[in-house]
Amino acid sequence: MGTTASKLGKDLLSEYQELAFLTKQEILLAHKRFTELLSKEDKALPNPRVPMESILTLPELKCNPFRERICHVFSNSDMKDGSLTFEDFLDLLSAFSDSATLEIKSHYAFRIFDFDDDGTLDGGDLEKLVNYLTGDTDDTRLTAREMKELIHNILDEADIDKDGTVNLSEFQHVISRSPDFVSSFKIVL
Repeated sequence: MGTTASKLGKDLLSEYQELAFLTKQEILLAHKRFTELLSKEDKALPNPRVPMESILTLPELKCNPFRERICHVFSNSDMKDGSLTFEDFLDLLSAFSDSATLEIKSHYAFRIFDFDDDGTLDGGDLEKLVNYLTGDTDDTRLTAREMKELIHNILDEADIDKDGTVNLSEFQHVISRSPDFVSSFKIVL
């Protein structure tokens, strides 16, 4: 399903509409924004990649504490550099769209929060998550005792099988009880 930086063909646009939680107008706007991030040289390539540094300049991601994790999760780059093709970019926008299902949103949120990419949220992942949310500065950082207590409380609530980690289904169970999650997990271009 490769695309060039030129205009999207009608067939390709229809295919993207079928595969994404985005309207035709949203896909065209996404294509325009993606193309604007490409260098002149990259625009000539058949399936160009935008470097993560360029993606992070988008105002919609600039202030998100998870911006680099988001790029890494949605990037299909063999080099694990967080660069995105147009299709990666569409996947990102689709998962964060208002139309995406709770299952899709929670799946990607879980992957973003799984900092070590091992398929579970353990104490290390949860500590990083808390630090990303509170800011990892002397003024905002929790004490070791507060962090230990918070992680214990999270695991006590979410770790249904009591194995010391939160897996995807446990995470989705917790998220299903949080009505604000869907509305807060979005990026609008």
